[in-house]
Amino acid sequence: MVGCGLLKQFSRSFKRSNSLSSSTATIVGSTHKVDYSTTNKEALDFLDFLNASPSPFHAVHEASVRLEKAGFQKISEKHEWNLKKKGKYYFTRNGSSLVAFVIGGEYHVDKGGFSIVGAHTDSPCLKVKPVSKKEQQGYLEVGVQLYGGGIWHTWFDRDLGIAGRVMVKQADGSFRHTLVDIKKPILRVPTLAIHLDGSVNDAFKFNKETHMVPILATAAKSALNELKKGNDETDKHHTALIHLLSNKMNVDIDQIHDFELCLFDTQAATLGGIYDEFIYSARLDNLGMTYCSLMALIESKNIQEDKNIRLISLFDNEEIGSTSAHGANSNLLPSTLERIVASIKPSVNTKLALEKAIHKSMLVSADMAHAVHPNYAEKYEENHRPQMHKGTVIKINANQKYATTAATSLILREIARQRSIPIQEFVVRNDSPCGSTIGPMLSAKLGLRTVDVGNPQLSMHSIREISGVDDVKHGIDLLKSFFELFPEIDAKVFID
Repeated sequence: MVGCGLLKQFSRSFKRSNSLSSSTATIVGSTHKVDYSTTNKEALDFLDFLNASPSPFHAVHEASVRLEKAGFQKISEKHEWNLKKKGKYYFTRNGSSLVAFVIGGEYHVDKGGFSIVGAHTDSPCLKVKPVSKKEQQGYLEVGVQLYGGGIWHTWFDRDLGIAGRVMVKQADGSFRHTLVDIKKPILRVPTLAIHLDGSVNDAFKFNKETHMVPILATAAKSALNELKKGNDETDKHHTALIHLLSNKMNVDIDQIHDFELCLFDTQAATLGGIYDEFIYSARLDNLGMTYCSLMALIESKNIQEDKNIRLISLFDNEEIGSTSAHGANSNLLPSTLERIVASIKPSVNTKLALEKAIHKSMLVSADMAHAVHPNYAEKYEENHRPQMHKGTVIKINANQKYATTAATSLILREIARQRSIPIQEFVVRNDSPCGSTIGPMLSAKLGLRTVDVGNPQLSMHSIREISGVDDVKHGIDLLKSFFELFPEIDAKVFID
């Protein structure tokens, strides 16, 4: 009994002591607020662009909002174009690709060309299957397709939302493309516990069809929260998912008729590193260069003196080869150039005028590049190891995986030199595979001089990638200078 009393007394004393220490202790970092005052405004704005763009549809919408705010007029491929000098125009195709252009004040059909920047809006991701309803071992799951060449193991154990477009039936019987963005982490692809797979740290192997199936809910909770079924979509997809979409868009479930939805990491884009010098985010490839292209066109000056047409083309489907109605291998860019020429001077022989203009034009194919990885430096050619904060990278490949030539590289270098903008170079090792871009494809399709460039990044095609804060401004400055200086520099380059 004496021992028991002492134990109780000690317990009361410990609780008082613990309570006192908790109330007076200093918790380091508990009130810490990140100071972004020294970060360049371009990088902070880029974070906003990333977080507003969980899908190509959202990226195009966000770009459209910025263009209209900058005075660009929306036109449509379905209608006639009445274009004027110094006019600013844009249009979208499929809601996932976008073309914007500004007509120079000194542009003449027989004398001027096009200053073009091309980028892409898509990134590797998981896409919801047309019939996604799955149930296994008491779990409701969502069937997905793998889009592009992702580093798929990085998608395990991440908090995933859903975003994309839904075709919504209107009261008048029409159907409207409607964006949806579920930022709530409703899905997750769990890994198998190490206790059940002792080899996981030696080689993480998984089946893409059977193991990469995100969990939505348990069957038990779903039964307790039984929801009304609607049209055929609730036969193809879990009713809870359809209801979530309808609530988010404020429409009835019977108004939902098909959709294109991709999964995305709900962790927002943010600055990182002890000096806030890195950008940690999904979809840096290629929203990084999409953003730089967009802002360069919006911010470029001296349009009244330009003899060219400044144009950006943001394509979808680059990650799967670009062969679609809205990819770089479509007629999107060729038909746009032709229609611009025909609209400005209807009496001209459009085909001949365009062929002449092409040889006064140049394309900057803007797609993110590889920064040297400190832990895998041996994977990089020893004289071509791009670093963050040291400028946009010119990409060169002898086998034309990149479309850069000596002439196009020279032009871009001279533009950078005149504006004191840093430039780097990248070449893959001879014993290494090489990725490609829209550059060679468009160069061959149009007979168009092309240079491939991109800002350096790490972890390309991971669900979370890394790039440098300073390179956002470098990329915008380089592309903006290209728009402003290309006709002048090109006039001093002689080949054919």
